[in-house]
Amino acid sequence: MKPFVIALDGPAAAGKGTLAKRLATHYGFAHLDTGALYRAVGLAVLKAGQDPSDPNAAAAAAQALDPATLQDPELRSAAAGDASSKVAAIPGVRAALFDFQRRFAASPPGPDGRSCSGSVLDGRDIGTVICPDAPVKIFVTASAEARAGRRLKELQARGEKAIYARVLEDIRARDARDAARADAPMKPADDAVHLDTSDLDIDQVFDRARLLVDRALAAQRGA
Repeated sequence: MKPFVIALDGPAAAGKGTLAKRLATHYGFAHLDTGALYRAVGLAVLKAGQDPSDPNAAAAAAQALDPATLQDPELRSAAAGDASSKVAAIPGVRAALFDFQRRFAASPPGPDGRSCSGSVLDGRDIGTVICPDAPVKIFVTASAEARAGRRLKELQARGEKAIYARVLEDIRARDARDAARADAPMKPADDAVHLDTSDLDIDQVFDRARLLVDRALAAQRGA
């Protein structure tokens, strides 16, 4: 039986990363924050003193990406987030990271080094491009205002100076870039379930997602 895949897509600060980690822990699945791949590429370009919008610089950084850099705390900075949406619009970057993500879903790494029974991948194009056959696809979203408020708290908790108006502007600009890019734009898969988290806490979000996963797991076992 193929590993079970949970595909979570949606815009920045919608809560999909928190949901993905909780689902992975609950079901004993491997988790991949695919956004971290793009953040790592964007950050590498910035650290090299280059422009994240430069196709050659970004593609070279993606090809040379070291998985160890996915643990860099700087990946959560506003600068890395902004750079990630720029490099993600570059076809050469997406091509370089495509195989990595597909291999992860096909053979999710377990804690003992062997493949485990499933994976949770969160990003922008998991259900549409990376894992179009995933049995569970959820498009996690929230209003721009709610997401800006969450991101502001996150930045302030890390000691970064930020104001709500600027964060909201950045959120909207990033949404526009992610939705308008020619290669794998951010959009829900046709068969994805929409989950609006604007007025929900993490327990409510998790409970709604868990019902979807449990139903799909039961259907797979009964097939």
